Amino acid sequence: MALPVETQMRYWGIAAVVFFAALWFLGDQILPFVLGAAIAYLLDPLADRLEEWGLSRGMAVAVISVGFLLGFVIVAILLLPALARQAIELVNAAPELLRNLHDFVNARVPGGFSPGSPASEALASIGQNIQEKGTELLNGLLSSAMSIVSVVMLFFIVPVVAVYLLIDWDKLVARIDDLLPRDHAPTIRRLASEMDLVLGSFLRGQGTVCLIQGSFYAVALMLAGLNYGLVVGFLGGLLSFIPYVGSIVGGVLAIGLAAFQFWGDWLQIALIAGIFFFGQIVEGNFLTPKLVGSSVGMHPVWLLLSLSIFGALFGFVGMLIAVPVSATINVIIRFLTDHYLNGRLYQGMAGQNTSTDNQDAAE
Repeated sequence: MALPVETQMRYWGIAAVVFFAALWFLGDQILPFVLGAAIAYLLDPLADRLEEWGLSRGMAVAVISVGFLLGFVIVAILLLPALARQAIELVNAAPELLRNLHDFVNARVPGGFSPGSPASEALASIGQNIQEKGTELLNGLLSSAMSIVSVVMLFFIVPVVAVYLLIDWDKLVARIDDLLPRDHAPTIRRLASEMDLVLGSFLRGQGTVCLIQGSFYAVALMLAGLNYGLVVGFLGGLLSFIPYVGSIVGGVLAIGLAAFQFWGDWLQIALIAGIFFFGQIVEGNFLTPKLVGSSVGMHPVWLLLSLSIFGALFGFVGMLIAVPVSATINVIIRFLTDHYLNGRLYQGMAGQNTSTDNQDAAE
């Protein structure tokens, strides 16, 4: 005999509370395992495809691991030093760039920023804060990344967890399926399938879009001669994981830097702006429709809200799980909405009478 709905809701509520409490207290400790699970989830379709081509599961995972190891080594040797150098230079140059803005406005706008005015002092304060906070952030990231614990966690635990989970991924999914409540198993499977479609489409598709956009922006801006083009392109591609944010931040930063560097050379400034406009046209009309598709259904505002809430509550781990949790909630909301629209709470007696009449007419 099935448990009453109230009892089931109580059990599931307790499970949710325990899950979020564990996430709250163990956020930093479980970070490598969250990253490893995310990597295994993203790479599982590739491993399945290699199995279809005749490789065993272990051999497929070995091929994927070697490929990613080589890619990481190449990126670390060729890009990371230049990226770190340009990021530090850009942060240190912030006060000078804002002083140039101050001089530019004074030269071309009557009144401009008069010496000692609140606007002038605020501009100088912004530049100084960017330099101080940016330097602290970069130093903190470098020092944390160079600590022994961080190195062990990121470069050993995460790959090991990802490899083991990737090898046993299908077995784990089958085991979880065996543990589903029998009365609700069909519904849970259907919801899980929809969540997998939404989450897989967004993460794999949007991740590919970010990689393509970041590479294009970085290479194009560097070839166009823009100072800090590599870090601006990388930042624009990384932030494009959140729709519209990457294009706005990257575009404003690139065009602003171009205005300071090439003022008077309008063709060069137009070239920098054209690079971002071209990238957005290609992304909106070709990359996102082909790689992400229309089945994702997660509004950018919903993503921003989930990132803000989970980031504030659970830190960096919360930001990592914000997208999958928001995708899950989005699917559940659609499921509940469908039930609501087909239920008596929405339709009332008139809807029930209509359904009865339609059934009688069909008979």
